[in-house]
Amino acid sequence: MKYAVVTFGCRVNQADSLGVEAALTAAGATAVSSETADVVLVNTCSVTASADQGARQTIRRIHRENPGARIVVTGCFASRAPVEVAALPGVSAIVPNTAKSTLLPLLGVASAEGPCGRVPGPGLMGRTAWTLRAQTGCDEACSYCIIPKTRGTSRSRTLGDILAELRRVLAAGYKEVALTGVHLGAWGRDLTPLNALGELLVALATEPGDFRVRVSSLEPMDCTDAVLDVIAGHPGRFAAHLHLPLQHADNDLLAAMRRPYTIERYAALVDAVRRRLPEAAIGSDVIVGFPGETDRQADALATYLEASSLTHLHVFPYSDRPGTAAEALPGKVHGAVVKARAQRLRDVSRTLATRFRTAQTGRTRPALTIDDGRTAVTDNYLRVPVPPGRARNEWVDVVVPPPEGAVAAG
Repeated sequence: MKYAVVTFGCRVNQADSLGVEAALTAAGATAVSSETADVVLVNTCSVTASADQGARQTIRRIHRENPGARIVVTGCFASRAPVEVAALPGVSAIVPNTAKSTLLPLLGVASAEGPCGRVPGPGLMGRTAWTLRAQTGCDEACSYCIIPKTRGTSRSRTLGDILAELRRVLAAGYKEVALTGVHLGAWGRDLTPLNALGELLVALATEPGDFRVRVSSLEPMDCTDAVLDVIAGHPGRFAAHLHLPLQHADNDLLAAMRRPYTIERYAALVDAVRRRLPEAAIGSDVIVGFPGETDRQADALATYLEASSLTHLHVFPYSDRPGTAAEALPGKVHGAVVKARAQRLRDVSRTLATRFRTAQTGRTRPALTIDDGRTAVTDNYLRVPVPPGRARNEWVDVVVPPPEGAVAAG
């Protein structure tokens, strides 16, 4: 069988797709482009209206270019709007997130890891690092977010299950693992006995092997002293990189978003991370154009970000998600205003990234080569070109070049 997997959205989707690709590859299927595949799996996102539109356009394109392909659609858009997805041309099956365990049998594969638990080595889906999902679902009630309805309640994998997958991927040659979840900080709260993320991190810190863990997005309230103690205390095991979603810097809007912290608490957390991990990349998510956002509130967000020690941003223009509390809020912001505010924050993000890169210039950092070996990603999330002669998935020490991108020695 010839197959293709198209993945939208978050690292949780990437982790799910990696598992499917590993099983298909181990079962003897061949990865090809969607234009020539017998079956195409489209793993969708629905966090914004543009994510829905991207999925629709992709499905239509696949069917137009390869009308004989069997298109199987899964993920959050398929879970939220199955009737709409089913009406798209070429769609033969819809698998909601709650039924993702049926994906492999539907595709004719019995095991998620292939024969005897074998995992194909680095390069699967063009990726050098393995995305390890510890948890899925979410029990939070952010007013703008549809994910709890498309992913369900928080469900944690057991520590033993996580470590077993880790050992399989290390045996396959992976050297970096991205630990992820829909609400990663909630890991262990539904297990018996009760567990906490810090305990999972301790287990990863003490697991033997030559590998690095990059902790994925952590909600601010979950980035506790215990979590920071483990990450800062094991610099060889954990990447100097955290992603802490802010969403907004105005407390009234944070309350309307149902985010359980204030800007003062968030700013103090970022400052604490910077003290504990002075070289770390610290990313964030922000929403612009939330219902009722005023010019003053938009200015407050930009002002905080410009002065912060964050290093990069993901900027999300607000869009109504059907069935969320925010959909019914008054004070919708005009699209042109949202676009202008988003552009302003993307400019801020570029300034933050340049500032961080400049501060790191000349520093020697551990890095892992990716792609064809001519680029490496440092522990603190900088892409650095390296001289020829390296292969994918090699540890190297690199000297960070200036923002202009001069080739580093290493």
